[in-house]
Amino acid sequence: MLAALGAAGAGLGYRNEFWALGTGFTILRWSAYAGLAAAGLSLAAAAFLLRRQPPRGGLPAAVLGLIAGVAVAAVPFGHLRMARSVPPIHDITTDTRDPPQFVAILPLRAGAPNPAAYGGEAIARQQGKAYPDIRTAQLAVDPETAFTRAHEAARALGWEIVAAVPAEGRIEATDETFWFGFRDDVVVRIRRANGDSRVDVRSVSRVGRSDVGANARRIRRFLDVLGP
Repeated sequence: MLAALGAAGAGLGYRNEFWALGTGFTILRWSAYAGLAAAGLSLAAAAFLLRRQPPRGGLPAAVLGLIAGVAVAAVPFGHLRMARSVPPIHDITTDTRDPPQFVAILPLRAGAPNPAAYGGEAIARQQGKAYPDIRTAQLAVDPETAFTRAHEAARALGWEIVAAVPAEGRIEATDETFWFGFRDDVVVRIRRANGDSRVDVRSVSRVGRSDVGANARRIRRFLDVLGP
């Protein structure tokens, strides 16, 4: 129970500005260790109880402790495993040659550790290897209809709309991660393409060298909701 409370509190404390991000990650790491320790003790207790005939009444509690300890440790270790499986980048876009640019969101990113400027070819190469499916969406509709669909998709996903400029085909929004409440920024760009519409999306984290795949997942969800 203490390990679970520590893991949950690590993110909630950072979200509510009770401590810095580094402190939150430290609490999370030690909560994972505590979960493993609790699981180990529960396993030993269960083995001891099973050797006694008949098994004593503490067996269900020992099994519950084992399951809970493993569950608590699995979440942060799963995130660590994910972080090691993706490149340490935090700026993902469907168009790496000409990424959509932020306008209205720029003041909101003032002071953010991660810049709004795109990192160039080095970032594009890493994205191409890790997320080859992140590509421009081509819609067989006019830009006005595409803009409406994109705006509806962003709202359906719960993004906070910062700007919606139909004349420029630009939508800017922010999205917040569930646990630590990280603020990520998104810009959608709609352009005419031979009677159809070309929709590009860019999602950028404000903090953290690696986004653990969050921005790519966000773009995929948006494109799925947007539809063909």
